[in-house]
Amino acid sequence: MLKLTDLTLHYGHSQILNGISMEAAQGEVTCVMGTNGVGKTSLIKAISGTHPRSGGEVELDGQALGVLPAHKLAHKGIAYVPQGREIFPLLTVRENLETGFVCLPPSEHVIPKEIFELFPVLEKMQNRRGGDLSGGQQQQLAIARALITKPKLLLLDEPTEGIQPNIIQQIGEVIRLLREQGNMAIVLVEQYFEFAYDLADSFVVLRRGEVMLAGQKADLSKAEVLKGVSV
Repeated sequence: MLKLTDLTLHYGHSQILNGISMEAAQGEVTCVMGTNGVGKTSLIKAISGTHPRSGGEVELDGQALGVLPAHKLAHKGIAYVPQGREIFPLLTVRENLETGFVCLPPSEHVIPKEIFELFPVLEKMQNRRGGDLSGGQQQQLAIARALITKPKLLLLDEPTEGIQPNIIQQIGEVIRLLREQGNMAIVLVEQYFEFAYDLADSFVVLRRGEVMLAGQKADLSKAEVLKGVSV
């Protein structure tokens, strides 16, 4: 579903990503890991278009993508749940979800019942403002908003950060269900090792803006992956 070839990214004169090549398959969770500052979030921003890549190729579902802004990539099927969630605090839960309609034809401007089946708390809080939700509830809202767009590729950046354990468990169950449905590829950036290792089908471990370890979970020992993400 996703293929990157020699992707590079700069912030000003500083090169952050140095020729990243990786793939993410439909119906699988590809986990991007590494210590702080190795370029994980920069990689997700480059894929989503929220920061333009400097070079390299990106293919989605066999189609080469130019250097496009985030809103055009969203229309092509890339959904991004950023670190920090970035929900609209003054909009209600329902209004936040409805912002995902911009990627859909008018005939599909309906919140699917599956969204509330995945996140029952959001159905109860439809008329509450996003800024009044807890951090865990906001994270569920951010993921739900991304799913409204019916993506081919779901990018999740640190979805467990600052979240209470019971919500982390619920988010893990949602990711498993989405994987089982097989409609999308999921790229997960995650520092919580056990959470990531449990969910992943494959790993891409970054160090200093480069891929230093990659492969299917079945082909890598837990010790190898843990060593790769340790300081």
